[in-house]
Amino acid sequence: MSALRKSTDTSVEEREWLTLVERKTVLVVVHTLTYGKRLVDVLALLEADFRVQVVFTAPPHVFGDEVPRFLQGLGGAVLPWDEAVHMTFDLALTAGPRGVERISAPLITLPHGAGYLKRLVSGPHPGVAGLRRQDLVPGGRLPAAVAVPHRAELADLERHCPEVLPLTHVVGDPAYDRMAASLPLRAGYRRALGLADGEQLVVVVSTWGARSSFGRLEALLPRLVTELPAGRFRSVLLVHPNVWSGHGSWQIRAWLARCAALGIALVPPEADWRAVLIAADWIIGDHGSVTLYGTLTDAPILLASSPEREINPASPAAALAVTAPALSPTHPLVAQLQYTAAEYNREEYAAIAARITSEPGRFNRNMRRLMYRLLGLGQPAHEPETVPLPEPPPLHTWTRGRSGVPA
Repeated sequence: MSALRKSTDTSVEEREWLTLVERKTVLVVVHTLTYGKRLVDVLALLEADFRVQVVFTAPPHVFGDEVPRFLQGLGGAVLPWDEAVHMTFDLALTAGPRGVERISAPLITLPHGAGYLKRLVSGPHPGVAGLRRQDLVPGGRLPAAVAVPHRAELADLERHCPEVLPLTHVVGDPAYDRMAASLPLRAGYRRALGLADGEQLVVVVSTWGARSSFGRLEALLPRLVTELPAGRFRSVLLVHPNVWSGHGSWQIRAWLARCAALGIALVPPEADWRAVLIAADWIIGDHGSVTLYGTLTDAPILLASSPEREINPASPAAALAVTAPALSPTHPLVAQLQYTAAEYNREEYAAIAARITSEPGRFNRNMRRLMYRLLGLGQPAHEPETVPLPEPPPLHTWTRGRSGVPA
């Protein structure tokens, strides 16, 4: 491929059919759907620059089942992993460490969620996910740059892996910035979802893992159906893509088919969850990133799961765990929602949200400067725009049975 510099491996076929040649090439390494959705926000900073060609690759990953369809939907040029590791690129972007030491390019690593929230307490490599040595120096190879959302992460990096500190750049958080830019559009998002005047939206959020909200969904779902009066409340489930990939899309829809028939919307894993979160009147969540991003909104948060041993004690998720009320298995759900709203203190939640990023509104500026410096190019002569989120589809489009599962 003449826009990509070949390695000495003559088995890699050049694609001489390209029209624009001698471009700088950026490889986007997409291990999972979660990583891919994060990286798409970054790629917007390269739009309209004819000097740059972006290509994608998907390394093998236990949660990578949805990635090929995701990349096909983007319409990007996709290189097989076995081909990509025998080529040279001008820059590579990744939100996960697995196998990236095999890529020949200056590498920028980013977190795939709201910083470093989860603590791994079992397995061969315990520690805070994203801050372990194998996360920061994959395969023993230093990246060109480590992008972090908050300056508080610098102390953690110095303690866990001091050699990456000179390579670390505090750039901010793209999801935070886009949500912040979109908060004034809340009324439009609610209309787009099909919420009637006076209808209140309960968004149930789950990360992945045995101690997530989804791990307790069997007990919560009947309560959403039987305790929230129809006409006053609508419910929607936001389930981590790793749950979909781990159990299979068909199985998730099969488990939740009856709920869909009763009007509980299930957001598909490839959809953008952020506008739905902004539209919420209440959030029932856990210790994952999406629940934490809910602190940007005015929605009171009720925690269905918050396992202390799995939360990084230095993270804003730990602060949320001792601030938001915990869901009770015995008290009526509507009464708990009302209590959560009555006890809600916006200033407390805003202080937690402020711990997500120390560069609010400046991710695009900081990240674009870093990428272009490593590419050896001058930045485009315009301010990078933070585009508000598009309107979501109506909730009823997410309550229909699919994949052969009758609603």
